[in-house]
Amino acid sequence: MTQRFRPRLGVATLTASALLCGPAQVAGAVTGETSASSVAARTGSNAPSGFDLNNALRELEKSYDGRIGAVGIDLGTGRTVGYRAGERFPFNSMFKVFACSAVLHKARTSDPGLMDKVVRWEPAEMAGLTANSPETTEYTDTGMTPAQLCRAGITKSDGFAGNTLLKQIGGPRGLTEFFRATGDRTSRLDRPEPTLTEWKPGELRDTTTPAAAAQTFTKLTTSKTLHPRDRARLVGWLKASLTGANRIRAGLPKDWTVGDKTGTGGASNYGTANDLAIVWAPGSDAAMILSVFTNRNTDNTPHDDKVIASTATALAKALGRL
Repeated sequence: MTQRFRPRLGVATLTASALLCGPAQVAGAVTGETSASSVAARTGSNAPSGFDLNNALRELEKSYDGRIGAVGIDLGTGRTVGYRAGERFPFNSMFKVFACSAVLHKARTSDPGLMDKVVRWEPAEMAGLTANSPETTEYTDTGMTPAQLCRAGITKSDGFAGNTLLKQIGGPRGLTEFFRATGDRTSRLDRPEPTLTEWKPGELRDTTTPAAAAQTFTKLTTSKTLHPRDRARLVGWLKASLTGANRIRAGLPKDWTVGDKTGTGGASNYGTANDLAIVWAPGSDAAMILSVFTNRNTDNTPHDDKVIASTATALAKALGRL
């Protein structure tokens, strides 16, 4: 990269322990590298409703024959809950919301007008990506602006859009630098689409944890890490997402407002699938952040959207919102 990211960190941009704790917290300090056992030990049945998140997700894992990592944060009370919060899972297409944030920050701080500059490419550059690039394939002749690429990458999870956004910030390494600049010492991106979805247990490349993803996503959507106009633009794209209807959104009441970004690795990558969302219940100005990651225990097994939806329900219950 030619320049280092220096986000303007505001009041809500705190350390992981401060952000994920509060006077009414459940799980204690859920940091990016918190162990599964320590999180489980702190997240018992002391939710407002008496709901036991650990038991619920353990049973769900058994029926699913897979692994679930989850974090829920109530930004109104400071309450947080987690399960396998510090275990690593692959980003998959979820990286696009972070890449878009990095591009927005670059445009605001060092490259004025970047969001409206037309980016062009040759058809050959899309090799291997046309199947999951529904919008960029339509603009090969004209090119697209980074603003259009952000919209396509977040709302439709367009793969080539994600790769093209990465090129604006120095590639996967540039996005990792952006994570570090926001205080995220855990998340990393090493490869572009489509190879970043290649994952097996123990893989470190292109991974994050439910806690780290939730923390950084909270900063980008609710604090001064991004300029208010850029933050509003980002949240608008998240609310318009078309890929997550059967995931976190499906596990919450229909009158709740949800903005999310999904990621899917496919059956050949242990059925990995995830979703990351900012959520508002009717009548509440305080958002919730829900971070859900899943993978199967056996390779060549499809992912299961219903497990993500059920995990979202469990997180909302554990936070006392359902």
